[in-house]
Amino acid sequence: MIKRTLFFSNAVCLTLKNKQLVIQNKETRAESSVPIEDVGFIIVENNQVYISIPVINALAENNAAVVFCNEKHLPFSMNLPLDCNTIQNQLFAAQIESTLPIKKKCWKQIIEQKIKNQAEVLEKYKIDSIKLKQYASEIKSGDSTNREAMAAKLYWDLLIDVDWIRTRHGEYPNNLLNYGYAILRAATARALIGSGLLPTLGIHHHNKYDAYALADDIMEPYRPYIDDEVVEFMKNGDSSEELTTNFKRKILDILTRDVEIGNVTRPLMVALTITSSSLAKVFTDKAETLTLPEFAK
Repeated sequence: MIKRTLFFSNAVCLTLKNKQLVIQNKETRAESSVPIEDVGFIIVENNQVYISIPVINALAENNAAVVFCNEKHLPFSMNLPLDCNTIQNQLFAAQIESTLPIKKKCWKQIIEQKIKNQAEVLEKYKIDSIKLKQYASEIKSGDSTNREAMAAKLYWDLLIDVDWIRTRHGEYPNNLLNYGYAILRAATARALIGSGLLPTLGIHHHNKYDAYALADDIMEPYRPYIDDEVVEFMKNGDSSEELTTNFKRKILDILTRDVEIGNVTRPLMVALTITSSSLAKVFTDKAETLTLPEFAK
């Protein structure tokens, strides 16, 4: 079942009654409700939102992620369950004991598919992708020749046809991309935890300040879906360079966008779970390859 994403930009009270999330507008006192089991994500943008402890616990029990935004309305922190898989201890041990060759093999697959998906994005916009596909075919174990960085530079130069540099804190449209990646990161962390894995222990990312290193690894081949949404938004004539409510809604809708994965079509939110589950199988020697998304135009 596709889980719902709820976005709160107004002051509301969130409480629990009969396994229903009760949403009350603080100003009008109007109420509505949603079954807790139907919720996959909650984005809290307004700092006047009240959320009760029973709601937080019920959401965690159903593996729903709660993302809190900062004063700039950007995703900043996240609440996720600590125990939502029946063999979590076994999977934690397998993940921790995973060998370097296995991690390098996984990273090779991830980057190869990421670059292939980037090439598909270029083709969607009638841009030559031959060089990018060549980079994808040259990936070695652990991406030792750093084809990811080479492909990224070419990709952004071709996709964003302006004097622009892709950076974490740079100028527009970096702000749009960063917002999209933050939502994708939260969705990836949720999928990993649901599969019984620690999102903190990465297979490639390993910065000591990175609390979601594995999520940053696994989301890589999914990034082109965010890129595509941002480019579409820009090309459709939206003149605002700010993070508008309309843009945020478009990004949240991407969680239900169709993704080709394992010879089937699934919503992106479900595809992330398939990828995370395949990683757990690799860690426990039940599979040799990851199941990764193929960009669907």
